[in-house]
Formats: sequence, structure tokens, C-alpha cells
Amino acid sequence: MPKTLEGSCRCGAVSFTVESSGPYPYQLCYCSICRKTDGGGGFAINLIGDKRTLKAKGSRAIRMFHAEIRDEDGRCHVSTCERRFCGKCGTPLWVYEPDWPDLTHPFASCIDTPLPKPPSKVHLMLKYKAPWVVPDIGPGDRKFQLYPKQSIEEWHRARGLWLD
Repeated sequence: MPKTLEGSCRCGAVSFTVESSGPYPYQLCYCSICRKTDGGGGFAINLIGDKRTLKAKGSRAIRMFHAEIRDEDGRCHVSTCERRFCGKCGTPLWVYEPDWPDLTHPFASCIDTPLPKPPSKVHLMLKYKAPWVVPDIGPGDRKFQLYPKQSIEEWHRARGLWLD
């Protein structure tokens, strides 16, 4: 049975619920987008939710942006991901990617529901980490210079953690 996640922004203008079959916050992303929009070195868009179940209060405060991504040659393109945040306090809320229309990805940092501790972590986008960041890589953790091939669902299923 999927878990209902409750989330909110820092100022209380926005709150939401979403059903998740993959509630373990196991990914740490070191890319500049996550670092600069979520204020840290990880735990960004690593939860999975059923978009049909997303219910938000405070929609007048919700804003959206598409991050600009610069490639190795310096060319810039706009991401198709829709990043939602509170326009009053700036709290990152969730990301929607049109390539996966049934899903939404809430930021673990804004979830108020107690989340289960993952048995291991995945450190991804290490190629883009800030020079001052020293990843805390534990036993059993996996490291990737870019994205891993294993999806959030596959990670949960492989460990018997997927909630059907």
C-alpha cells in the first residue's frame, strides 16, 4: 500500500499530499541545479509520487521554473522539468518531468511525514559537485559521475522496499 506523504513550505503558504510507493530518500545529487535551488549537496528529487494523487493547498503561492542546463561546450538549453517552489519563502516542493507524466518527485527536504531511513545511498552527478563538498560515502553506497541506470522504482524493488 503506497504511503501518503505530507509536505509543506517553510512559511506555511503551501502544503500538499501525494501517494508514494518509493518513500526512501536514498539519492544524493551533487549537480549545481540541486545544490543552488535546494541549498545543499543532495537529497533533492529522490522520492517518487503518483501525480494523480498530488493535492496542493496554497496554489496562489506556488511558482514554477525550468532550470537552464549548460553542456560541456557551453551551450545552454532549458530543462523540460517543471520545478515547483513556494513564491513566498522559496522552499523547493516538487518536480514534474513530462517524459514521465504519471509521476511527480517531491523534494525530501520539504516532506513533513517521517521518512524511512534508507539501507544505503546513491551519490549521483559527482562530476558536478562543488570543490568544497566531501561526500560522506558509506559502506554499501554507490557512486555515479552522472545518473545511474537504475530508476527510483527499481532501486526500491531490488531491496524489497517498494510499497504496492
